[in-house]
Amino acid sequence: MGRPQKPVDDSNYLGRFAVRLRKLREKSGMTVEEYTAKVCENGYPIVPRTEYHWERARTTPPLEAIPAMAAALSIKIRTLFPDS
Repeated sequence: MGRPQKPVDDSNYLGRFAVRLRKLREKSGMTVEEYTAKVCENGYPIVPRTEYHWERARTTPPLEAIPAMAAALSIKIRTLFPDS
């Protein structure tokens, strides 16, 4: 049993991006492991730990990862980004 995760601070853009990314992944029905495998298949090598950091707003995905992330979720790139 790990310690409970504190909620992501969505008062800034990075936090809103992290929340959106997690919701999109969950909506797709994929686990973090499945999602990272698909991102890798689409041309950007990551490990689950990296995805956890992105979803918790600890780090920002590099721009090079964005197309592979969108392809893994079968969405348009623009859909990854929050409106504000």
